[in-house]
Amino acid sequence: MKIQRTPIILLAIAALLGGIVYLNQAQDAAKLERSPDASQKLFPFQESDIRAFTLKTPQQTLSFTKVPATRSSTSKSPSPSPTSSPLVWRMTAPKATLANDGSVAFLLNLIATGRSEKTLTVPASQLAEFGFNQPLATIDITLQDQKPHRLVLGNPDFNRSYLYAQVDPPAQASGNQTVHLVSLDFENAVSRPLAEWENSSSPSTQLK
Repeated sequence: MKIQRTPIILLAIAALLGGIVYLNQAQDAAKLERSPDASQKLFPFQESDIRAFTLKTPQQTLSFTKVPATRSSTSKSPSPSPTSSPLVWRMTAPKATLANDGSVAFLLNLIATGRSEKTLTVPASQLAEFGFNQPLATIDITLQDQKPHRLVLGNPDFNRSYLYAQVDPPAQASGNQTVHLVSLDFENAVSRPLAEWENSSSPSTQLK
């Protein structure tokens, strides 16, 4: 009997060791999926590629464009060559004025470097449940090559760790849609009063 039990014991030990190895590998794979390196960039461009953007929130709509510094005092002056002057951000709506560099840079850096920490596949009929029927903000971006991009920010998730977002959503949503979980920093970046988007040292002109 002892001779017969030995192979069974060895098989049981082998099965146990195999199970332990499998569980360790599964845990490592799960950690990899949750790690920051497993996240993906929201957009393929760099911050320096952005030449204009419009930020629309329930409270206001703001438009900005990047222009040579020599044109920052007036929009009616002739356009110099792109290399003759450094570029600066200028608000074009609702006021014509120099933009606050800090506020603009904070938002554009988030857009250019932001990552999707997780993606969900959601039926178009359920997008309103994530806040996309009345977005926190819609940001339309124009690049140096004139290619447009759009970022739509919805509600925070259930524990306010992330915001729901859509990247370049279709004009008419149908079928399944991709929803990203992005940094909650976006909420602070877009929820600023008008005064924080203006350069306080610059004279401004109210647009008619």
